[in-house]
This record gives sequence, structure tokens and C-alpha cells, in this order.
Amino acid sequence: MSGYTLYDYHRSSAAYRVRIALNLKGVAWHSVPVSLLTGEQRSAGHLARNPQGLIPALDIGGGTILTQSLAILDWLDATHPEPRLFPSDPLERARTLALALVIVADIHPIDNLRVLQRLEAQFGADAAAKADWYRHWIAQGLGTLEAAAPADGFFGGATPGAVDCCLVPQLYNARRFELDLTPWPRLVAIDARAAEVPAVASAHPDAVAPVA
Repeated sequence: MSGYTLYDYHRSSAAYRVRIALNLKGVAWHSVPVSLLTGEQRSAGHLARNPQGLIPALDIGGGTILTQSLAILDWLDATHPEPRLFPSDPLERARTLALALVIVADIHPIDNLRVLQRLEAQFGADAAAKADWYRHWIAQGLGTLEAAAPADGFFGGATPGAVDCCLVPQLYNARRFELDLTPWPRLVAIDARAAEVPAVASAHPDAVAPVA
């Protein structure tokens, strides 16, 4: 297969961000599933790709593998400039990064699978308690994003940008955990518009071969 290789899991929000970005850039890539539920991310083979034992990992050839979703988006913008994910203006770029980090740094790290598993192992949290934890932190972050959301288009303007690449997977997960999204109508509208963009729709977990 030609193009980049994305070590991926269909329901991983971090990998989902990268799938959207790759599709928006129109580059050739293919997915190699890594099952988070069976612990494949901690296998020797995957640790050789990413010593953190996380996904995504993007093999761009020549023995180079990129990790961390936001870093991958940044690299894609530098090497495949159109359409832009981050503004070129330094001030607008900083504002975009700040909004993306609301999801990437504030919501996602304390809601991901390994944290939920730790809550269960250390504190005996059952499924209901883990879901309540998840919804609490998503809600806090979405409030910040709603206040900054445009009334039309995307955070990226006429086309989805880096914030939209992060938002769409986060709302997918919010729905999985049955969070009522009524308080954030602008975010829901952005997500609906994004779903009509083929590059975004084809990155959806339902469009990716599921893996246990």
C-alpha cells in the first residue's frame, strides 16, 4: 500500500482527529488497527512505534513515525498547506491552538480509556460512575467552546480546521456517553455541518473497520 500508515483505533478520539485531517488534506493513507480493548497498544510491536503505548501513530516513511494528534495536525499543515488547519497569522494561530487544547489537553486526557480503567481499578467505579465522570468533564469543556463558536461555518472558517477536527470526535464520544448536548447549540450545528463534508464523514468510526 502507498501513502502514510496510521496506527489507529476506530473509536479513539485522538485517532479520529487525525483521520479527519488526513482526509481534509487529500493525502493517501491507510489504517492499521490497534485494539485498545485487548491491550494491543502495550505490545512490543506497538511500543517500538510509540514508547508511550498510545495511538495514533503515523508512519510517514523513511523510518519516521509521528505521535500525538495535535503534533500530527501541525506537521500536516506544514507539509500539505491546503486546506489550512491552523491560521497563518500568529495571533489567530495561538487562539486556534488554545481552543483545540480545551479538548486535547483539558477534556480528553482525563476521560480516556486508561483513566476510566484506573478509576475502576483504584476506586471501584462502576459503569454509571465512570459515565458520570466522563460527562462532567466534557460538559465543562464544551461550555468554553460554545462561547467561542461561530454562528455559521466552522471554527476554521469556510472549511473545517484544527478545532473542528477535535470537536467532531469529542461530540461523538459525548453522544456515546449519553450527554445531553442541548446546552451547546452552536457546537451541535458545527458538527452537523461537518457531517456533510465527505472528508469528515469518511473518518467516522462507523466508516472505519471496527476492531474489538
